[in-house]
Amino acid sequence: MYLKELLEERLEEKEKLIQKMMDDTALKKAWRTMVTAVINTYKLSDGKVFLCGNGGSAADAQHIAAELTGRFYKDRSPLYAEALHVNTSYLTAVANDYTFDHIYERAVDAFCSSDDILIALSTSGNSENVIRAAKAAQKKGAKVIAFTGLHGGKLAEHSDIVLKVPSRDTARIQEMHIFLGHTLCEAIETDLFPS
Repeated sequence: MYLKELLEERLEEKEKLIQKMMDDTALKKAWRTMVTAVINTYKLSDGKVFLCGNGGSAADAQHIAAELTGRFYKDRSPLYAEALHVNTSYLTAVANDYTFDHIYERAVDAFCSSDDILIALSTSGNSENVIRAAKAAQKKGAKVIAFTGLHGGKLAEHSDIVLKVPSRDTARIQEMHIFLGHTLCEAIETDLFPS
């Protein structure tokens, strides 16, 4: 009985969160601004998208990068997208030599240019390594898009576009982050690769 109730409770939570997002004009405006920015970046000859996050947000960053570089719905040319945590030798070397707070900042400094976009995922908006990456990207002149939870945290202060999922629940926020990432991929394919 408990398992049935648990599933129903979580489905009801999800339904309420989706309704909140449908009613959230700021979130929908930020989504449209994000899509336009990413499409414009890809229209440049060497515009790239980098992504970063920790834990589940790192998994989401890698998932979105895979959809962009591989394919989403359409068989089309690959787009440059890279999750900054996938080089484990780099990651462990920098974490060991400089601390974990610097892992993304140094990668952004090495790879990012003013034509690029950093998508920074943090449910709290307060992950120090992600905030440092956002600051480094802005210093390079790149646009920063933040995927956060309800309040945006400190990351919101260092981002050009902020998509705040109206929840405090980490699991629900991450589920909506991948939803927002999927809709981004679909919009990009629709615009850049018309049938």
